[in-house]
Amino acid sequence: MLFCVRMDVDIPRDLDPAEREAVVARERAYSQELQRGGEWAHIWRIVGLYSNISIFDVGSNARLHEILSNLPLFPFMRIEVTPLTEHPSAI
Repeated sequence: MLFCVRMDVDIPRDLDPAEREAVVARERAYSQELQRGGEWAHIWRIVGLYSNISIFDVGSNARLHEILSNLPLFPFMRIEVTPLTEHPSAI
C-alpha cells in the first residue's frame, strides 16, 4: 500500500538543546533504517519549512500507523496521510 505523508515539525523553542540534538539524531537513524528497508520509499524536504513529503510503501494501515507513531519527533509533528493508488493514465 502506498501513502503520501506530509510531516510538519514544530519542536518547542525551550526544549533543552542536548535533548533536541538527541531526538533529531534518533529520528535520522530510524528514518534511514526504514528507507534502507524499503518501507520509507521517498522523502523530500519542503523548501523553507521544517517539513517533508514522504512516500511510504507498507503492508497495511496499521503498519504505517506503527511507523509514524514510533518516530522520535512524533510528539512534535502534525501529520497528514493520503492513501495512493495507480492512476489509469500512468504509463
